[in-house]
Amino acid sequence: MKNSLKALVVGYTLTVGSLGMAHADDELKMTVYKTPWCGCCKVWAEAMVKAGYTVETKDLEDLNTTKRQAGVPTSLTACHTAVLGKYVIEGHVPLEAIKKLHVEKPSIRGIAVAGMPQGSLGMGYDPNARYDVMSFTYSKTDKPLVFYEAGK
Repeated sequence: MKNSLKALVVGYTLTVGSLGMAHADDELKMTVYKTPWCGCCKVWAEAMVKAGYTVETKDLEDLNTTKRQAGVPTSLTACHTAVLGKYVIEGHVPLEAIKKLHVEKPSIRGIAVAGMPQGSLGMGYDPNARYDVMSFTYSKTDKPLVFYEAGK
């Protein structure tokens, strides 16, 4: 009887543990939507893979519909759009901001680096480059807020 109880406890522990691992793995799955000719987007996606993310890249000729469906404010658009779990990541967002997103799990739609700032990840990365990562919500009336300050 003790052995069967022990087996049950071990089986339960492995099942719960593997569910936790599956959840953790899901948190590292990212889809990156980019144009086929954009080299800086490719560099950014490769940096995500090196950081441990599982990245699926989808090349599209036109990203406007993707950005609109993802709820990216026009003022924050950049050259690629990524989806990570329930969050949208627009543009050359640094790893530190993505880690902050994982830790804090804020109630927002996503984070973005507008345009293509020189020194951002994928744009000749310089850890001292200064630019803001903005957060945005599901509401079009909410003003984007600074989520992370790069280069500080």
